Amino acid sequence: MSLPNDTVLDRFLRYVVIDTQSDPTSHTQPSTEKQKNLGRLLERELKALGLEDAHLDQHGNVYATIPANTNKDVPAICFCSHMDTAPDFSGTGVKPQIVKNYQGGDIRLVGDTNQIIRVAEHPDLKDQIGHDIVTTDGTTLLGADDKAGVAEIMSAAQFLVRNPEIPHGPVKILFTTDEEIGRGADKVDLEKLGAKFGYTMDGSTVGEIENETFSADGVTITVKGVAIHPGTAKGKMENAIKIAADIVARLPKDQAPETTEERQGFIHPVGVNASMEGAELGFIIRDFEEKGLAEKETLLKAITEEVMASYPGSTFTFTVKEQYRNMKIVLDRHPEVMENLLEATRRVGLEPKVTSIRGGTDGSRLSFMGLPCPNIYTGGHAYHSPLEWVSVQDMETAVKTIVELVKVWEERA
Repeated sequence: MSLPNDTVLDRFLRYVVIDTQSDPTSHTQPSTEKQKNLGRLLERELKALGLEDAHLDQHGNVYATIPANTNKDVPAICFCSHMDTAPDFSGTGVKPQIVKNYQGGDIRLVGDTNQIIRVAEHPDLKDQIGHDIVTTDGTTLLGADDKAGVAEIMSAAQFLVRNPEIPHGPVKILFTTDEEIGRGADKVDLEKLGAKFGYTMDGSTVGEIENETFSADGVTITVKGVAIHPGTAKGKMENAIKIAADIVARLPKDQAPETTEERQGFIHPVGVNASMEGAELGFIIRDFEEKGLAEKETLLKAITEEVMASYPGSTFTFTVKEQYRNMKIVLDRHPEVMENLLEATRRVGLEPKVTSIRGGTDGSRLSFMGLPCPNIYTGGHAYHSPLEWVSVQDMETAVKTIVELVKVWEERA
């Protein structure tokens, strides 16, 4: 199987220059209307491929179907990527740069020469000799997370449509909004989508497949202190700012994002809004096991109660909100989803490496909504930063993986 060398690159360069940054402070879906600009383009391109049902819905999600062309009863499978880019760094005015036939060494970015993609910090570059590397100019993020996935799904769709001799079942396409702010699956209509199994194209290094995510909760602690004029405060004032600071200071240092790795979870303060009379603390709790999640929440509550014991006139509330759960719980019930993916990965010449995501993905939510959904590599690296980069050849490998996966499902039906 060969691909036109420029197809996925052309698409990728077309998509990344469209600003689709999501906004966590917005309460609409999508959180930013500009995400629909890419959605409208994708809708047009899918229709141009002949996918008549392609459409952008009111929430910014894009749906489309490549109809089955086999007599076998093949389950409908979906490929999903998100259109938004992270709010962590500017996504406005992206100017992609291409390092053709990369021959090793650090890559200094042309728009901000203080930004350097160093081999010492990005060892995956050692596997990219001879590849064409797409970077930013150093002043924005690139948006390979997840426009690499979008471009790969679109290129695979084009390949399947133009090569009808490849037998396949129904292939569903889904592009979502607001994944980067944890809302990617909120408004997805699974009944309309009509898929039995899915795959998110939202990973990183080629060959790495993710079938597991953190389980995740958010915790909000509100504190009501005792406010009084500082001139007459002795023995009376209970300053909520100091209470909040005391809670944060007592967090276990070995259970923080900066001190944990692999399958270790953490308690992470993400916001403090405090005045003398009241404070609100926001935390995210992460663990691969629900038992570990509960233990961390119990510990955080115990720390809060211990601090509050020194402030008898003050009160607090402790609220836990479920965010998402480890998708492996669902995927283990449907082993064929991973088995077919492992086979497709080997067929494109890669040895699959099954790993865990120290974070979440649309696949977490979709799995528990009824669409078992592991995560496939896209070839992107250093996401959410101006040092983001992706290899054109790795994107092409991801496109081939999608095509092989569609073939495997048909063969094994």
